Amino acid sequence: MTALSKTNDKPDELAVAVPDFAVNQPAWLRLEDQLRWYDDKSLHSQHWYKRMKLAQVALAMLIPVMSLLPADLAKWAAAVSGIAIALLEAVQQMNQYSTLWVTYRSTAERLKHEKFLFLSTAGPYRGLAEPERLIQLAERVEEHVSTEHANWFNETRRVAAAVKLEGK
Repeated sequence: MTALSKTNDKPDELAVAVPDFAVNQPAWLRLEDQLRWYDDKSLHSQHWYKRMKLAQVALAMLIPVMSLLPADLAKWAAAVSGIAIALLEAVQQMNQYSTLWVTYRSTAERLKHEKFLFLSTAGPYRGLAEPERLIQLAERVEEHVSTEHANWFNETRRVAAAVKLEGK
């Protein structure tokens, strides 16, 4: 085992020795690529979800303070804040940051689990020769990714149908 693999550039994540036979194999490269993608997208969605919610809470907290402004200005400030809160929630709902954060994190964790099993020659990889281990890895990684894609597609279709019904 000579190659070192890091899923991302976080300093707290340990590099793991990858077996020589797996280093440049498509199954291993796909695992690393998908793990990085789901990890990055989960962090991106979490970041935006928390930003949107924090902005909504901050605006909501300012509404009572706005009542201290002169009456005409207070009405406008409260109205604009209410509109901004609704807009932030609409953007969050359209982009599904909360759902994607959890879904992508779950898929990333399943892929990390798969990586650990593969590197440990445990679970479904126990007792398999190197070529069979790679085949098993490819099949299992694609199963995780395909499941997530199917769930995403079904959820997107469900949300689109709900929006269409509301528009009628």
